[in-house]
Amino acid sequence: MQSLVSHDRVWIDKQTPEVYHALNSVATAVRTAAAAVDLGRAVMELVNVRVSQLNGCAFCLDVHFRAAREAGVSTQQLAVLDAWQRSPQLYSDQERAALIIAETVTAIPDEQCIAREYAAARQHLSDDQLSVLIWAATTIGAFNRVSILSGHPVRVRKEN
Repeated sequence: MQSLVSHDRVWIDKQTPEVYHALNSVATAVRTAAAAVDLGRAVMELVNVRVSQLNGCAFCLDVHFRAAREAGVSTQQLAVLDAWQRSPQLYSDQERAALIIAETVTAIPDEQCIAREYAAARQHLSDDQLSVLIWAATTIGAFNRVSILSGHPVRVRKEN
């Protein structure tokens, strides 16, 4: 089977490292802001995995699946994340609100949908938390695009 990823792509993170470092600085600032507004690492990793699923970024899924497990996200939560709305009992109110925002940021739907999703999320998130989650979804979306367009491979490793 032939690889779908071209090996002659420019790895933009290596080609323009100063911009990639700036993106990493944004990610660091988002993590710091998340901790300051009581958004745990597990919530943030659920957002990273969900946005990466929606964007189809295999590299980021590989990285953030492992990070989510290290943050305490259960294998079951990760296994059904693509259908989280059909399994609400597996996710806290805050996690569900975070996933609503992650999907809204990634899809950028029409204004009525945005208003509806904001209202649903605001029931469980402060304005500060909402802001951080929007930044988180935006940031992982940028990393998804870097990895997809650069053709970053997922390296095969032995399972633990």
